[in-house]
Amino acid sequence: MLKHASLLLILLAPLSCTDNISTLEGTYSGTFTVHYEFMVQSGPVTLTLQSGRYTCSSSAGHIPAGGSGTYTVSSGVITFKDENIWTADFDWNLILNGPYQFTLNSGKLTLSKGINGMGTYTYELNK
Repeated sequence: MLKHASLLLILLAPLSCTDNISTLEGTYSGTFTVHYEFMVQSGPVTLTLQSGRYTCSSSAGHIPAGGSGTYTVSSGVITFKDENIWTADFDWNLILNGPYQFTLNSGKLTLSKGINGMGTYTYELNK
């Protein structure tokens, strides 16, 4: 019996390691920064995460562009799926969309992704 219980724990252990979306939920505000090869641009941003859905504010010049839709969390990565229609007159990487590495520490949420040949996109937010 003990052998079967141990096997069950081993099989269920990976399920307990998934990230908990509810710990991320809330409204955050802070700064978005994009580092291009020859330029750095920043703008204020507000991000709301609630029940697997998100909204991100936009600011002047699309720094950031904003976005809204759904998100999932897994192993230190949060993946956003934007549901909006956009014009083609700016860098679409400024839209909060796709996978971002994240850290959450004492109410401070940092999202970042780097795209070869484009830049590094970082959100530094506080709850």
